[in-house]
Amino acid sequence: MSDNQLAVEVVRGEMQPWSDYTGKRGAVQGPALRALLTDVLPDGARTLILGPHGADLVDAVVAKASETTLLVRSVSDAGELGEKFGAGLQVVAGALDGLADDGRPQYDVVVAADGLDRVLGYDSADLNWTQRLDALAAVAAPGAVLVLGLENEFSLTNLLDSRPADQRHGDDEWRPLHDDPTRPVSVDQLLAELDRVGLSGGSAYAAYAVGETQHALISADVAAAARPGHLPTRLAVEALEAAATVVPLLAPVAEGAESAARAGLLAATPTGWIAVTGTNPKHAIYTRTTGHPAVLTGDASNDGWSVAVAAQEDADSVEGLLVFDPSAVPSTVPGGVTAETLLFRLAAAENVPAFRDLAARLGDWARSQTGSRVLPRWDDVVVDGDSFAFGVSAWATVGEESEQDRLAAAWARFHDRLISTHRRHPWPPWMVGDDLVSAWLAMSGIEPVKQTPATAADTPSASTAQIARGRELADALATALGVPAEAPQTPDVRTALADAERAAQEVFELKGQIFGLERTLGFRDKALKTRETRLREMRTQVQKANLERTKLRNSRAYSAVKLIRGAAQIRNPRKLAGKVKRRVKSQLREKLG
Repeated sequence: MSDNQLAVEVVRGEMQPWSDYTGKRGAVQGPALRALLTDVLPDGARTLILGPHGADLVDAVVAKASETTLLVRSVSDAGELGEKFGAGLQVVAGALDGLADDGRPQYDVVVAADGLDRVLGYDSADLNWTQRLDALAAVAAPGAVLVLGLENEFSLTNLLDSRPADQRHGDDEWRPLHDDPTRPVSVDQLLAELDRVGLSGGSAYAAYAVGETQHALISADVAAAARPGHLPTRLAVEALEAAATVVPLLAPVAEGAESAARAGLLAATPTGWIAVTGTNPKHAIYTRTTGHPAVLTGDASNDGWSVAVAAQEDADSVEGLLVFDPSAVPSTVPGGVTAETLLFRLAAAENVPAFRDLAARLGDWARSQTGSRVLPRWDDVVVDGDSFAFGVSAWATVGEESEQDRLAAAWARFHDRLISTHRRHPWPPWMVGDDLVSAWLAMSGIEPVKQTPATAADTPSASTAQIARGRELADALATALGVPAEAPQTPDVRTALADAERAAQEVFELKGQIFGLERTLGFRDKALKTRETRLREMRTQVQKANLERTKLRNSRAYSAVKLIRGAAQIRNPRKLAGKVKRRVKSQLREKLG
C-alpha cells in the first residue's frame, strides 16, 4: 500500500482490492452534466460527492464549494484521487452507511450523479434503494441542494439490448438493485421518494447517456411534451444513436424514440434521470454537441427555442473537410419539425408530387443561403412557416463549396438515413444509390446529368461523378458526428435480419439471371455444334468433289472433249490451216538453216 493510500481517511465499508473507475463501468462524467452542476451548485457550500465521478465533474464541484469531500468505496481509487487533487479535495474511502454512522456534520450540497448503486461495501448491510436514500438524507442538511442520478430499467437502450441480463449487469455494483421493488422506475416515483425524506421541490431531467458519459439532459416536462421532429426529440435521438454505437441492439433505437415521443413517453424511456432539489436549474436542455465537446443549452420561447453554445477552447474544431463553428448556431431555433420528418412522411405515403415540391422548396432555400458555410442536413433544417431555417448543427465547410455539392451532401445523407433504416419509399430497387440522389438533386433545381453508355464494365455512371463531392462531404459529416449516417457501428438485429433478407433476395435474383445466361449459353453452344457438324459435312463433300474433278481431268475422255471443244470454237478452218502451215515452214527453216 502506498503512502497516499495510507493517508486516505477511511470509514466503515472500504473495499480493496477494488476499483469503480477501471472496471466494467467507469465514473459518471460528461460536459453536459458539468454545465448543469456549474449552474445549480451554490458558491461557498460544504459539499459531498457521493460515488465515482469523473475528474471533470470533481473540478466543477471543487471550483464552487468551500469544502469538498469525495466518498468512494475503493481504497486504491481514493489514494489516486487524493494524489491527483491534493489538498483541495478531502477523499474518504468507505460506504455510505459507514459515513452516515461516522457522526460528521451534515453537508449543504450532495452530488450523487452516479446514483446509489455503487455506495456500499463488503461490511455494509444489505440496504435496498429506499434505505440507501435514507442514509443519504441523514448526511444532508435540511434544505440541502441534491443532484441525484437514477438508472432507468425501462430505458430504450435497456429494452432493446441484445445481451442477456448476466452480461448487461455484472458484479461491479456489488449490490445489484436492478430487481429491487423499492427502486423508483419513473420521474414521479423518484420525486415522491425525495419528498418523503424532506428533499422536496425538486425537478428532474431525462438523461441520455453514452456509456457513463451523460450526452443530453432534457427537462422531464419538456421531454414529455416533445413530439417527433421537435428539438428535444432530435437531441434525444442523437444521443440514443450515439449510445447504439457501444450497445448491441435488437432494433433501431431511433424508431423507438420517435414512437415514444409520439405517445408522449419520451421522458419515461431515457437511460436514466437526474433529480435536482434545493435549487432551480437555469436551462431546460443541457446537451453535448454531437461530435464535439461543446455544450448547447436551450429554453422554450414563444417562437421556438432560445439556444446558446459554449465551446471549449482546447477542443479540436477541424475534422477534415469540416470545421466546428459555434457562431453558426442561431440564437433562436423554430419550434417546428425538420424537413427530414416531412420527407419521410411523403416517401412513406408514396406522394412523389408533394415530395418533388418540397425538394424544390428546399433547393431554393439552400441556394439562398449564400453567406453561410453550414453544411445543410435535412435532419436539422427546421420548417419555419413557408420557409426553412438552420437548426443547432454547427458543422461548416472549411472552403467554399458549390450549391450542387452542398445539396448533394444533404441528399446523400438523407439517402443513407432513408435506405439503411428500411423505411418505406416509392422508388424501385434498381434506382437506389447514386441515381436516386441525382434524381433528388434534379428535383431541387440542379440540372440533371445526361446518361452516357458505359465504355467498360467498371466505368462509373454519370450520376456518381455528379455527386462525388457531395458524398465526400456527407461522409466527412458522419465522421465528425461520430455516428455513421447509414447505421451504427454494431448493426441492430432487426436491421441485420432485414439486410440478410434483402441479400437473400438479391442472391435469388442473381441465381435467376445466372440460370437464364446458362440457358442462353447452352442454346448457343448447341447451335455452334450444329454449325460445326454442317461445316464438317460440307468439307467432306468438297473434298469428294475435288477428287472426282481431278480424276476426270486426268482421263482421255476429258482430253478428247477438250480437243473437240477447241476445234468447235474455230470459225475459219482454211485461215487456221494457212497459219499452221506458215508456222511449220518457219520452224523447219530454223532447224535446217
